Amino acid sequence: MNQKEILKMLNRVKEGTLSPDEALTHLRTAPFEDLGYAKIDNHREIRQGVPEVIYGMGKTAGQICGIVDRMLENGAKDILVTRLSAESAAILEKQCRLEYHPIPQLGIVNRDTERKKTGSIVVASGGTSDMAVCEEAALTAEVLGNQVTRLYDVGVAGLHRLLSHLDILTSARVVIAVAGMEGALPSVIGGLVSCPVIAVPTSVGYGANLGGIAALLSMLNSCASGVSVVNIDNGFGAGFLAGRINQMEGVK
Repeated sequence: MNQKEILKMLNRVKEGTLSPDEALTHLRTAPFEDLGYAKIDNHREIRQGVPEVIYGMGKTAGQICGIVDRMLENGAKDILVTRLSAESAAILEKQCRLEYHPIPQLGIVNRDTERKKTGSIVVASGGTSDMAVCEEAALTAEVLGNQVTRLYDVGVAGLHRLLSHLDILTSARVVIAVAGMEGALPSVIGGLVSCPVIAVPTSVGYGANLGGIAALLSMLNSCASGVSVVNIDNGFGAGFLAGRINQMEGVK
């Protein structure tokens, strides 16, 4: 249940069209619902405005389907399933309205296509190989109601590619900078824009990249002001945080 549905239910109790006992029955499962293998946080949308996000890796297709099915019964929209394999997605789409994106392995269930998108988030990548993480960030932000612009393959090896989009970068409310290798892109962008920059290190790179640790350390040691860093390959975390920043102060 979301805030609007709870308020509507309480008004029905006030008007006498719903008994307090019936309302209590609805609210009993509101905090969480225990499925045995998972405890669904039905209060997440009430607290945060977003339904619980399902991390697909390590879960069986049956477990994912069970969680999604129960969330749909509770009226959830815009259910995100991250790190969802193609095999599990093929099973899941037989029981619900699934929008599957194979590159970031991201599933969106019961998407609210009428949701208005606000503000301006730019997702910039160092290279095409970073696209999986970029798309996880961009799609997460879009599902949460944010306007997203993608600037892919604008890394420091060809700085002119990035500088040709300065108008887009400088008009953004938040920039998500995704890069592997040495992870220099967020520092460059951080020195060009006045908005927050969320740096995302990726595991893309040769041996000394150390699975993204080299890029992570570079970003943590950035000398550019206003740069914050999320975990390696954590496109979802970056997209969620960017959405929060973008929608502060009722941005239109």
